[in-house]
Amino acid sequence: QVQLVESGGGLVQPGESLRISCTASGFTFSSYAMRWYRQAPGKERELVARITSTGDSTTYPDSVKGRFTISRDNAKNTVYLQMNSLKPEDTAVYSCNARGPVGASYYLDYWGQGTQVTVSS
Repeated sequence: QVQLVESGGGLVQPGESLRISCTASGFTFSSYAMRWYRQAPGKERELVARITSTGDSTTYPDSVKGRFTISRDNAKNTVYLQMNSLKPEDTAVYSCNARGPVGASYYLDYWGQGTQVTVSS
């Protein structure tokens, strides 16, 4: 059974940091690229970070570049999102996504249930 379980969300003040995690099971984690998305109420889902299956390349949109860092530990089947200098506009439900497997002629998408991040004073 495929599972992606996010954890680490919560309430923080503007300027603070938070790290959220996503632990995978039920598939070959090291063969999948990983993404973090977020969705705020009334807004479209936004891709905020992407990392390759080996972790050798990452990409970010301008809205979070320089503040957010995605990383992964394939030995622990876990991907992380380190969020620094948080702003109220970062408030959203953050979900992880796995896409793969690398090298296949097709791709599969797996999703976690999401974790709430609220930035407020």
